[in-house]
Amino acid sequence: MPVDGKTREDAWALVTEYTDSENLRAHMLAVEAAMRGYARKFDEDEEWWGLLGLVHDFDYEKHQGENGHPFVGVQILDKKGWPREFRRAVLSHADYTGIPRESKAEKALYACDELSGFLVAVALVRPSRSFKDLKVASVKKKLKDKGFAASVSREDIQKGADELGVPLDKHIANVISFLASVEEELGLGDSYEASRGATEEAEEEASAG
Repeated sequence: MPVDGKTREDAWALVTEYTDSENLRAHMLAVEAAMRGYARKFDEDEEWWGLLGLVHDFDYEKHQGENGHPFVGVQILDKKGWPREFRRAVLSHADYTGIPRESKAEKALYACDELSGFLVAVALVRPSRSFKDLKVASVKKKLKDKGFAASVSREDIQKGADELGVPLDKHIANVISFLASVEEELGLGDSYEASRGATEEAEEEASAG
């Protein structure tokens, strides 16, 4: 179901208008997939939850600083007619906004945001570049390594699982499975191998020429 008439095409248009970074776009796609997965699991509105995950960071690249993301993004959403409940959920995913997370969707967004970023980082250093063979134990080992993806808050990952009411190990397993279904969109798995093979072939041709 569209969000008050807003569709995924509308959400993706926001992402592409305000975000040039392919990595940040991939992050939003990952959080969208995680949110859709939890919406199905909790029997919630998959489209509403998915679009929330997709747009939550659309203003991050261009509007940083104390009064930037997500405040500017919410103002843009307001001007474009996105509903108040949706805008509130976007604000709630950043602790510094002071907006408490109350709804299940708000808690899921917070829980999926940091963990999705961390799982992508873990997948990128694996030989397979895939979520499909990624185990919870491997993720927890990386969580204990403070030098790995150091910018990711381990406390926020734990807090997100606690707020969502899902044990951390189960939360990790859930999000791994949700991301595995879209890994090619994220440039991982078979997509990564195909891209690497095409690059190597192009380099060989260039050398031969």
